[in-house]
Amino acid sequence: MADHSDLHEVTFRLSRSRRSVPRARALLNAVLGDRGVAQEVLDDAELVLSELVTNALCVPVPSDRRVGVRITHSVVEGLLRLEVSDAGGGRPEAGEPGVDETCGRGLLLVEALAHRWGYEERAAGIGKTVFAELKAPDLLAGPVACEQYAAADPVVVLTLDDGPAQRVHAVEPLSVRGGERAG
Repeated sequence: MADHSDLHEVTFRLSRSRRSVPRARALLNAVLGDRGVAQEVLDDAELVLSELVTNALCVPVPSDRRVGVRITHSVVEGLLRLEVSDAGGGRPEAGEPGVDETCGRGLLLVEALAHRWGYEERAAGIGKTVFAELKAPDLLAGPVACEQYAAADPVVVLTLDDGPAQRVHAVEPLSVRGGERAG
């Protein structure tokens, strides 16, 4: 891995809710925003992150456990790394779903889109972190969608469909309440 001065990262936690998948995509877009990343890389990253978060939400764990997301990029290596952590056991493996099956293709998509992917046991010994790395050589180093609080904690600026932009502490859990939009 690159030296720490080359590594840029944002982390956040999501509730165990199906609404966390679009939230993760929105936060990814807020993080990558105007950093010069190619649209194809951004689209692939959204799909990969969606699949990783969806899988983490399907793992049986106590309902009070959150899903951790970490987005890093190394300018020198030209890699965007997406990590999703959960408190569940098991070993993620790309399946071989039948033609008529509607589930089981998530890790196949991750495998097809990522430069490399895998998983690691969490340092605390509870759960795992599944990661995927995508080549993103055009990703700029400077944070455009992130700001800094006085304490130097990163903040993600999240723009929703309606209302003002929201600043979310990257180290705090994201909790959004409100009705689902039809459509």
